[in-house]
Formats: sequence, C-alpha cells, structure tokens
Amino acid sequence: MAKSAEPERRTGAGPGRRRVIGTAAAAGVAVAAGGVVGSPASAAAPPLLGTYDVVVIGSGAAGMTAALTAAKQGLSCVVVEKAPTFGGSAARSGAGIWLPNNSVIKAAGVPDTPAKAAQYLAAVVGDEVPADRQKAFLDHGPAMLSFVMANSPLRFRWMEGYSDYYPELPGGLPNGRSIEPDQFDGNLLGEELARLNPAYLATPAGMVVFSADYRWLALTAVSVKGLAVATECLARGTRAALLGQKPLTMGQALAGGLRAGLLGANVPVWLNTPLTDLYLENGAVTGAVVTKNGSTGLVRARRGVVVGSGGFEHNAAMRARYQEQPVGTRWTVGAKENTGDGIRAGRRAGADLALMDDAWWGPAVDTPGQAWFCLAERTLPGGLLVNGAGARFVNEAGPYSDVVHTMYEKDTASAGHIPAWLIVDQNYRNRYLFKDIAPTFPFPDEWYDAEAVHKAWSIDALAGAIGVPAAALRSTVDRFNSLARQGDDTDFGRGDSVYDHYYTDPSVTPNSCLAPLWLPPYYALRIVPGDLGTKGGLLTDARARVLRPDGTVIPGLYAAGNASAAVMGRSYAGAGSTIGPAMTFGYVAALDIAGKL
Repeated sequence: MAKSAEPERRTGAGPGRRRVIGTAAAAGVAVAAGGVVGSPASAAAPPLLGTYDVVVIGSGAAGMTAALTAAKQGLSCVVVEKAPTFGGSAARSGAGIWLPNNSVIKAAGVPDTPAKAAQYLAAVVGDEVPADRQKAFLDHGPAMLSFVMANSPLRFRWMEGYSDYYPELPGGLPNGRSIEPDQFDGNLLGEELARLNPAYLATPAGMVVFSADYRWLALTAVSVKGLAVATECLARGTRAALLGQKPLTMGQALAGGLRAGLLGANVPVWLNTPLTDLYLENGAVTGAVVTKNGSTGLVRARRGVVVGSGGFEHNAAMRARYQEQPVGTRWTVGAKENTGDGIRAGRRAGADLALMDDAWWGPAVDTPGQAWFCLAERTLPGGLLVNGAGARFVNEAGPYSDVVHTMYEKDTASAGHIPAWLIVDQNYRNRYLFKDIAPTFPFPDEWYDAEAVHKAWSIDALAGAIGVPAAALRSTVDRFNSLARQGDDTDFGRGDSVYDHYYTDPSVTPNSCLAPLWLPPYYALRIVPGDLGTKGGLLTDARARVLRPDGTVIPGLYAAGNASAAVMGRSYAGAGSTIGPAMTFGYVAALDIAGKL
C-alpha cells in the first residue's frame, strides 16, 4: 500500500522526522489530539483536592515503581489513575523484564557484566538515544530491582533460555537476561484484588503458568517436556488451591505485587481519576488537574509530577497523525485507557517529543474484537509469511518488532505487505497450540466470518481465497519446503540466530524452525501490524526529567514508561525491554525528586 506523503506523519527517517519541534508544532499537536493550547495557570486554579510532595499519573509498572520509591524516600505521594482498575498494560502483559546485571540473574549464574551490557545495548540502540540515558538505565536497573524486592512482596525468576533478541551482537547473551515475577498470592491485596486490570489472556483454570512455560505448553501434544511442564503448571495450581491462595503470575503478579507495596507504604491510588492537564506556575509544573468524582480539581505537587500514563495506542487521531498507515487501535493489546493523555498534557506544557512514529510492534492475527499478538505461532515449524504477491519477505522467527518494521518498509501498491498472510497446513494444526486453541481443534467460526482465517484443500484454492497469484504462492511454498527439508533458509536466514529457536519444536530436525507444508487442508491467517503499545512520547534526560525542544528541563516534570520516548530507540534488546526501563526510570525519577541522585 502506498504511504502518505504528509511529512508530520512520517517522523521516522532523518532528524526532521524524529522529533516534533517548536511552538507551531505544539499547537498542531494539541488541536489534532483535541487538546487546548496554553497553560492552565493562565486561568483561575480549580478546587484543591490535595497537596503531596509527588503526584504520579498512572498506575502501571512505571507509575507504581515511582510512587513506591518516592514513599520510601519519605515523600508524600498519590497515584491518579484514569481506569477503574490499576496495573495498566503491565497487568495485561507477560511481564518479562529485561534488566542486565540484576541480582536475580547474577544469583542464577548468568555471565553478565556491566561492560557486556553496555556494549550490547549500544549495538542494539545505536545513536538514536544518548549514551547517558542508556548508561542511566544500566546503572540504576539492578538497584531498582533490589529496591522493589526489599519493599514489596515481589520476587522474580530468570527466564532461562529466552535469549537476547540479537544474541550474536557484541555483549549479547544467548541464554538471556530476562526475568519475570514469581508466583504471588492475590490474597495479599485484600479488596484491591478486585480492582486489578485483567490479563490479556486468562491463565487456564486450575493452573499456575509462567511466561517461560508457554513455549512448552504450545508443544504439549508433541513433546515430553511440554507434557511435563503442563503437569507442573497443574500441580502448582493444585498446591495453591490447597493452601487457600489466589495465585497470580506474569503481569498480574507484577501489578499486584507493586500495588501491595503501595498498600504497605500507605500510598493512595485514586482510580477513575483521569488527568485533564498539568498545572504550571512560572514555567514549572506544580500539580495536575484531574477529574475526580465527576468534578475537576487540582492535586498540587510540592516536588514533582511523574507522568507514567502509558502511550497513545488507543488514540486514533494521534496514530493517524504520527504513524504510517495502515495502523489500527484495534490491533494493539495495550490497555484501552492509553490514549496519550500524559503525552498531550506534557506537550502543552512545552515538552519535546520523540519516536512518535514507532511502537512495540509485533505481527498479530486480525481476529474479531482484538487482534492476537503472535509469539510462537509465526515461529513454529510448518508456517511461513507471505505478502500480497504471494512471496516470502522476512525471517518469520526474527524479533517481532523487526517483522512489522519490514512489513511497513516493504509495503507498496504493487506488493502489499499489510495485511500479510501466515500460511500453515493441517500437520501444523495437529501438532501445536494456536493462541488458546488446542491442536486438532478448529479455528472459531467467527474467525472465518471475519475473514481472519481462510481454509482450502489446495494451495491454489487458498491463493484464490486470499487474493494472491496462485502460481506465485505455489512457487513460494515449494521453495520454502525445499529449504525446510535441507534445514537451511538461505533466503531469509530463519534459524541462523539462537533467538529464532526459542518458540520452536526441538523434535524437528535439522532446523527446529523449519518444516515443510504437505498435509491439506491449508490455512491462511490475516496478519496485521499489532503492538504492545506505542513507544514514542515525552523526551527525557538521564534523570527522567522532561525536556523542551531547546534541551532545557521543564522544572517539576518527569516521565517514564510508554508516556516517554523509549530508551530502546527503534529496537528491542530482549524480552521485557518495555517494562525493565519503565520501572527503572520511574525509580530514577523519584530518586531525583528526592535529591538522591
């Protein structure tokens, strides 16, 4: 599909497209996003709702870590949250956390060093993000994790074997640096448990499942280890039930554990309290204007405001303005309340923006209601991705953000890559879990009704169903099958990286990523550019302070998480590259406010 020529929408190539700069641009942002240009300080102050040392906007991983840190530095703090639940996108996630040199991986014997981590992050991020911000993340991340464990019930596990996404780069670790929360008892939250934002995909009843288990659960029908992992998940669930626990894992554990920390620190969390604007006096942010119980009021901040309100993935106007088309709010898995409120408020306060065209992308099946973000499904042997011309175009098992970047880069009127199609056969369906659909079970009728999936008894008929040239698709599948049989993808290098093999089938040889398609019927699943959230936002420095276009600091204003421009730049270092930096810079912001940096 041809791209829009409007310069402001294509902020991803060249210095002029990487940042929105200047007063005129600020006005354009506010108008396009429905905001009001100008400081609320120019009007009479709204009724005072309270005064705290620190006001935190958003109760995701960034916000709750910032609030916990501030409280433990002896500062009074409140968290204001737009949603009727706490946890944001973090609660919905698998809660992988990429955090080099932390105490959990060091105790597990992971051979990480500060020098390796710095070398790797620099290789991944390049010059997109200043070196001092990269260094701040690496320097403060381990201390942040130790702080969280000392001040909340949270404990963590190493995700052994989940490699860095580019393990062949200098400093990369093939066995991985990522961690995830250990099992957490929801009983510790009391009545607050009912206010926890639900998971993206519910854990099967009676089981306790960690993120690291899913790679094996997908293989339960064909793997002894897969069956053993499923048995252990069920045993954990049984033990928890016998003990009267309410077991939480993944994002539910992370958000629940942080909330438990806030309960212990007596930090109030105001739900159903959206941010209306930031409050400025003499150019400094001194509070937040919010809507509470249906009325607008001011929450004053003596020391600072931390914006941790998430990205703008559910704001169609902002996505249309900043990001390449096609893009959809229905294709994201981010929390539905993430409409860029904090970003727009920061912009009205004079903040600079960066990375607004980018997101934490991943191929997604365009299922009804909400797309399904594909991790294992596109990687398992016996499937391939094709474009509108019926040709392969990418290493399907590569990092998910890279796959979508390629979809956008190659998308043209003559060879559409959005949507793309995941082609699989019945052998694939007989062997592997797909989303939560067990092997051999049919795809739901509503998927067919929505044309998210097509089924045919020949490759030519499948090509006709999805509107690609039959001869081209047949040739592509034949070529793919020949490469799969020899175990060497000389076209796109699928299986060349250690990372490629994480979500695959070890019983398939000589390359666990590759198997031929041979058993009809064949299926084509519609693939769109999904995301875990947007990654552009308020530009910050190494102390999480929000910057103006001229590089000066806006006094009193901090940002972390997806409301800020990602320290990962346009890349993705490893599983948890969203949450690890979000928590770290929430911690950094609070320390800076407390004068402890």
